[in-house]
Amino acid sequence: MQRRLADFAAARDWAEYHTPKNLAVALSVEASELVEIFQWLTPEQSAKVMERPESAHRVADEVADVLAYLLQFCEVLGVDVLDALAAKIERNELRFPPKGGSGPNRHSSE
Repeated sequence: MQRRLADFAAARDWAEYHTPKNLAVALSVEASELVEIFQWLTPEQSAKVMERPESAHRVADEVADVLAYLLQFCEVLGVDVLDALAAKIERNELRFPPKGGSGPNRHSSE
């Protein structure tokens, strides 16, 4: 997917615009558009958002946009997204042991 996105951007001469700053901003904007779908929904309504075709389509589109910009951001900076995720999960497993384990068991927004 990263190669396909890079080829897509290259074919349109967008490389000059695909700086880390611009891609981070675009990623934030797309994530905000995903949040907007859920902004005024109750927790119960948000859990059912994929049951309605029109909202399911919007959610899927925004998820795709977020992922596309994240992959392009990683491509530009040379971040292996799956390696980064695996390393983060491993750190979180140490920081947040299962209930009954030792150590602090708190939630972090990190």
